[in-house]
Amino acid sequence: MSCAPAAYPGRCGTLKPLFPLPERPLYFTDRGIEELAQRRGEEEVTFEWLADQLRTFVDLNPDFEVPVERLATWLARLDDEDDDL
Repeated sequence: MSCAPAAYPGRCGTLKPLFPLPERPLYFTDRGIEELAQRRGEEEVTFEWLADQLRTFVDLNPDFEVPVERLATWLARLDDEDDDL
């Protein structure tokens, strides 16, 4: 017996919303993001730590330099109202 309804896989312990959530595409990265939230969701980290981890990741995986740069820039500018991201 699964603890999550089929419509909400990987979300044990969460309540089903009263209104259906809008449809959005399911990307392959969603699995990794779900795992990150499940394994490390209770931890607190600094952006300095995150930046170090991203640098290490790019050092080990140089093919991902552009996507990591885009993610870092997006995170850095989240509060900028003037930027059209």
